[in-house]
Amino acid sequence: MVRSLKNPKKAKRKNKQAKKGEGSSDSVPSLPAKVWQPGVDKLEEGEELQCDASAYNSLHAFHIGWPCLSFDVLRDSLGLVRTEFPHSVYCVAGTQAEKSSWNSIGIFKLSNISGKRRDLVPDKTGDENTDMDSDSSDSDEEEEAGSGTPVLQLRKVFHEGCVNRIRAMTQNPHIVASWGDTGHVQVWDISSHINALAESESDLSHGASAVSNQAPLFKFGGHKDEGYAIDWSPCVPGKLVSGDCRNCIHLWEPTSGATWNVSAKSYIGHTASVEDLQWSPTEDTVFASCSVDRNIIIWDTRMDNPLAAAITAHKADVNVISWNKLASCMLASGSDDGTFSIQDLRMVKDGDSVVAHFDYHKHPITSIEWSPHEASTLAVSSSDNQLTIWDLSLERDEEEEAEFKTKMKEQVNAPTDLPPQLLFVHQGQKDLKELHWHSQIPGMVVSTAADGFNILMPSNIENAIPANVA
Repeated sequence: MVRSLKNPKKAKRKNKQAKKGEGSSDSVPSLPAKVWQPGVDKLEEGEELQCDASAYNSLHAFHIGWPCLSFDVLRDSLGLVRTEFPHSVYCVAGTQAEKSSWNSIGIFKLSNISGKRRDLVPDKTGDENTDMDSDSSDSDEEEEAGSGTPVLQLRKVFHEGCVNRIRAMTQNPHIVASWGDTGHVQVWDISSHINALAESESDLSHGASAVSNQAPLFKFGGHKDEGYAIDWSPCVPGKLVSGDCRNCIHLWEPTSGATWNVSAKSYIGHTASVEDLQWSPTEDTVFASCSVDRNIIIWDTRMDNPLAAAITAHKADVNVISWNKLASCMLASGSDDGTFSIQDLRMVKDGDSVVAHFDYHKHPITSIEWSPHEASTLAVSSSDNQLTIWDLSLERDEEEEAEFKTKMKEQVNAPTDLPPQLLFVHQGQKDLKELHWHSQIPGMVVSTAADGFNILMPSNIENAIPANVA
């Protein structure tokens, strides 16, 4: 259930270069690098963590003012599959401001996102000082595609109360639904703001403080409490489900004239707060819900009794779920106890549908999402301030590990007890809340936390381009 950002403080710009080990001029003898495990290793007095820039093809941090508990990446017209730097991304986010009247929906564009494609195995030949030089931002700058810093353009729409969750319609990304802590679900048309961002080349400082008082397209107040669960159907444009903290789920059917018929009768199957909702990627009438009651329910709105299946998924609250769009039988879930699991929905009737279970994280899972480009890859964020990326198709290969160590010409100081499916660990953000893959830029992940946003592209993520978009 861990989800709220209470008593937030407005973010301040930080010099991220300080994390990349700029103090190389000190005459302190260098020691072999070691992988630091959160929750296992402790920092001794005088020790500090350093970001290994060579682990990323791209890494940038930014903020839009107040912290954002939720955001969504907007589909754009810049290309279905983009692999060349510099990149541009469009997002929509909702704030968690100190005062209710200070909240807004932020529509922003981040352009000139630079980066470089690095080798999966670093080149260890040459002078010993080469490694330190290559990790510094100065030496990379000339080789990176794109130059300078990313350009942030921001537009704001007033939102009554904090935004618990925000989602953009898949088919029409200018249509956005927001869940507010006032208990209302609202639908917005942000097309004018997206168009303005597309046409403008100015940065954040131009008009960033102006807040539009735009009215929502539609406002629903039928929920009996606030909520966090909301999802647009990927199969039927405009179809929506929303769930609240009183265990009620409402189905939204689109009508003509930019309005919706919301079911007066709610779907009730959970005995506690509904935390997340996910539509089936292939079936118009099927969606999944998860709850504080530790269960996942599969619903089919065609049936007289729409509760099609119930799964006791975890030993604690089920905070988040993600339905695999490339392998629609797979559903991932993250729990308050730090574990996450993979359910094979074809095996639900047999009574045991869990095909994978991981307890790497020791604090609540706050977000989970399958990659839109690799069926076996997913990203997970946790209250332990880690964002992890996993490839479930991997198994430990001792011969390959030995070959890697030989090629590196040194002892690899990696922990031996890490799951072989763990591809990448990203740290540096405080109070991670939500992450999303970019569906049009393979390997790009965007995350939000109490201290702002990160955009990252790990260097060890190799994505095959799906045949249907090649």
